[in-house]
Amino acid sequence: MLDQFISSVKNVFAIPDLRKRIFFTLLMLVVYRIGSHIRTPGIDPYQLEKLWGTIAGSLVGVVDLFTGGNFRLVSIFALGITPYITSSIIFQLLTVVFPSLKKIQEEGETGRQKINQYTRYGTVLLSLVQSFFISMWLKSQPGLVVGLNPILFVVLTMLTLTTGTAFIMWLGEQITERGIGNGISLMIFAGIVLGLPNAIYQIWERIKDLDPTTTLGVLVMLIAMLGITMAIVFVERAHRRISINYAKRMVGRKLMGGQTTYMPLRVNMAGVIPVIFASSILTFPQTIAQFSGSEAVKSFLGNFGGGHPLYILLFAVANIFFTFFYVSIIFNTDEIAENLRKHGGYVPGIRPGKRTADYLNTILTRLTVVGAIYLTVIAIIPQILLSGIQVDKIPGIGSWLYQVFTSNPITNWLVKGFGFQFYFGGTSLLIVIGVAMDTLNQIESQLIMRHYDGFLRKGRIRGRRG
Repeated sequence: MLDQFISSVKNVFAIPDLRKRIFFTLLMLVVYRIGSHIRTPGIDPYQLEKLWGTIAGSLVGVVDLFTGGNFRLVSIFALGITPYITSSIIFQLLTVVFPSLKKIQEEGETGRQKINQYTRYGTVLLSLVQSFFISMWLKSQPGLVVGLNPILFVVLTMLTLTTGTAFIMWLGEQITERGIGNGISLMIFAGIVLGLPNAIYQIWERIKDLDPTTTLGVLVMLIAMLGITMAIVFVERAHRRISINYAKRMVGRKLMGGQTTYMPLRVNMAGVIPVIFASSILTFPQTIAQFSGSEAVKSFLGNFGGGHPLYILLFAVANIFFTFFYVSIIFNTDEIAENLRKHGGYVPGIRPGKRTADYLNTILTRLTVVGAIYLTVIAIIPQILLSGIQVDKIPGIGSWLYQVFTSNPITNWLVKGFGFQFYFGGTSLLIVIGVAMDTLNQIESQLIMRHYDGFLRKGRIRGRRG
């Protein structure tokens, strides 16, 4: 297996076009990382670091994850690619609501280019709005803004952050068109992976004193990360094959059709989008609590903190809801059934049309239930490892449960957690593994298309779109 892998890597660099694509991708990622270290003018780095120490667990912590750490530094790429992702999702939703946009989308390549152009305009607009609120928030922090007039700081910050987002969007499109892999996903991937050395250093700092409790916690964390990684790879590759037969028909003087193929329905068709939505919505109360002066408001909104049973329940419900909602948008069973009927395709034993749509919808619903539960578990496990489950907050039986769990050393961690950050959390692992599988899948396809062996002798690497 190792010899096969080394041979495949050699083949990758032996193909001139593929070699150029890989080097171009790496060059664009280097440019992206250089820009990540250019700070927005007028901000005191020392005061910013102090501020971050008090707000890392709120909504800005989620934003920082998807900006690859740029938001923490307030660099020119502080907004990251989040406005572009948000704009893309908005226009996906709008194509369902407005028939005119749906008609444009169905115009083929021309329609796709129009929708992409609208998405770019939406990205700039969202960037201006977000950068305005960020600049106003930064300006309100004592001692943070230095050397600039407040109005000039707001204008300069809006211009800098919006331009940075537009440049990232351009970089991502260049990687997708002239490089290898999805450019937007690769930049998020790079930002997460580049934080790994610092995470390893933090783990070493905790275990170098050979404290038994800390060492046990680190071992459990590493085992959990390995288990989560294996589960993600397994589920991301899992799919249900639906057999499709095509009837024979005459096209001109040729007899076409008569072939059998299959339609793969993935278990996790929604990807990481539901987790992003659910996390973002549920961190809003925490963010409000951070800046609220009312103790009553802080006490109430504290129920939405990580580890609280109410938070876990709401997160699970929100994640399941967004999973079903997003899958229903990206996979319309009525349209699929109608397209199959028009092209002479049918599912064996199922009548074309409405019956086929109902059959596909039943299978998709079952797969989505499994996918939603999988996403919820993957995202919640790191939170439990960090802070545990606050079972004492459960009305009625909370105190009894707390005593039961804390009295046993084996279950004590379920209540109190291990108290240190699980760096590669569920969302991070979903992004890293999904992007890695997508990129390897594209490289594998390029190799096989040029009659080279892929990375695996048996089967194929399946990415999220594989």
